[in-house]
Amino acid sequence: MDELDHVEFLPEPDDYRIVSAIDPAAVGFQGAWRAEVTGWAPLEAAPIQRRRHRQRLLTNSLIFSILVVVLLSVWNSGILWVELSLPDSKWANEQAQLDEAAAQGLTGEGVRVCMVDTGIDLTHDALSSVEVTFKDLREGSNTPIDYGLIAHGTLMAGILVAQNHQPGAAPGITLGVVAALGEDRNGENSGEESVVADSIRWCQDTFQADIISLSLGGEQNLDAQREGATASATRRAVDAGIFVVAAAGNDGGPDDDGLVSVPANIGRVITVGAAGQGNSIWSNSSLGSQILEDGSQRQDPHKKPEVVAPGVGIISTGSGNAWFSSSGTSDATVFVTAALALLLEAHPEYKPQPDGNGACIDAVKVALMNSVSPLHDAGIHDDRSGYGHLQAMNWIEEVTRTAPTC
Repeated sequence: MDELDHVEFLPEPDDYRIVSAIDPAAVGFQGAWRAEVTGWAPLEAAPIQRRRHRQRLLTNSLIFSILVVVLLSVWNSGILWVELSLPDSKWANEQAQLDEAAAQGLTGEGVRVCMVDTGIDLTHDALSSVEVTFKDLREGSNTPIDYGLIAHGTLMAGILVAQNHQPGAAPGITLGVVAALGEDRNGENSGEESVVADSIRWCQDTFQADIISLSLGGEQNLDAQREGATASATRRAVDAGIFVVAAAGNDGGPDDDGLVSVPANIGRVITVGAAGQGNSIWSNSSLGSQILEDGSQRQDPHKKPEVVAPGVGIISTGSGNAWFSSSGTSDATVFVTAALALLLEAHPEYKPQPDGNGACIDAVKVALMNSVSPLHDAGIHDDRSGYGHLQAMNWIEEVTRTAPTC
């Protein structure tokens, strides 16, 4: 039909036999965003199991036989058992100086952090006493739930606020969680762009977040005529002075398209790549481009990505009351969110203000640029490692020392 000649047809993610007619000129349209959400490597996550070791005794006499009977009786009673210690990734807090900030008594108290993710499972022992403001924009649940593969949102939340084994890096924050993503038919975590955009607006308008943490993202579409809904919602937040921390993406390597994910491409967003133990850059951490859509160059301190943080083999809370190991820029994003929460606790004057215009974000990002541990000369940006490795205490001290105005 002639009236449909100008539209494009986009398969529905839950049933590819159904297509939606989309007007490419409509505000909010951005092809490919619904098809892929990046920021985590779920196939790398593996459960860490508790095991019991039985004593094996050789018997060659009556005495040994009696001893074995006694030991077996005790074993069957459940009294005698050995539990191996679970692995942890406390090295990450040390490497990023989050442990130094914690030693100064900083917990993120008074700072409002909103995570847009797959939700959260508060039945995990390490999260059972955590208070969360929960909003489900995926299916409308009134109680906290996690729709993700291996409870992705729960794993991210644990990096912030877990209360045992692997303690969270900012346990004193006021936490809001929006369920916007979930496991799809391809075994990945994905979601509708419009739902993610609505979630970001909920974080800003209803929860009144100081920081919005986005361990997610979509592919950039350089052919799009208009900015997508998620990018627009993010730009609205940062231009009002609300900090947004977002994953650079996990498409590093020979097939890297040279672009960070959306909305990590937005200028005032703090875009995060992933590093391993010893500050090595994770091979799958996405490259950033310093050329904007209009052909102009990005300027300091907004070159992409801005920083890298621990994101390889991170141990945190997952599904089934278990602990999982995960690698990705999702994890790294949360460590930067934690450091920023500690900074805003120490310097509440940089929190978003009712008449904020984003200038305080610029000032804090200059301090970030000047406080990292660089891989190259100080102040020199690299397309994969950004300005350098997150150093939380240095970042806080840089703001204290320079007292930037905004």
